[in-house]
Amino acid sequence: MKVVVGLGNPGAQYANTPHSVGFEVVDKIAESCGAAWEEKRQFKCLMAKVAFAGQQTLLVKPQTFMNLSGESVAPVVKYHNATPADLLVIQDDIDLAVGKMRIRKAGSCGGHNGIRNIIERLGTQAFTRLKIGVGKDSANVIGHVLGKFDPVTRKTIDLVVAEAVKAAEAVLRDGPDKAMNAYNGYNAQV
Repeated sequence: MKVVVGLGNPGAQYANTPHSVGFEVVDKIAESCGAAWEEKRQFKCLMAKVAFAGQQTLLVKPQTFMNLSGESVAPVVKYHNATPADLLVIQDDIDLAVGKMRIRKAGSCGGHNGIRNIIERLGTQAFTRLKIGVGKDSANVIGHVLGKFDPVTRKTIDLVVAEAVKAAEAVLRDGPDKAMNAYNGYNAQV
């Protein structure tokens, strides 16, 4: 069983914000598979079971708020007898320019509190991440990641989200190494 987690913050006020771009990618995957989200209170998440990239896959949107994402992700992984190698986490990354995407097989949290909490709760850094570049405002990081996308940035993000669905499929189908070779140079052009 593969587990694809999109990180974000629950609630309409956080839609269309950099911090919830992971939700957008898994929403597109669910839509492409004709799947509906179900609330799973025991896992503090919304979940959809799909066939994606030839794999039985759980799509997960933690409903814990970003900084506590591991409280949802770790129990889902453990309950479904998945391993960290079966996990793909889709996240925003302020250190990547808008329009860029990067796949990493493991590593530190890079300052991302949602990833930090997942690492703490899983007890390992060895899981694949698909990072979506959202740019940075060094003077106001929190305001930036929780602020709404402007219309020009939104167009670029729409392109990246569509490509991220393909990249996630490649990670599951071909493995992270091949997916990294195919997508780590990606830069959306509006």
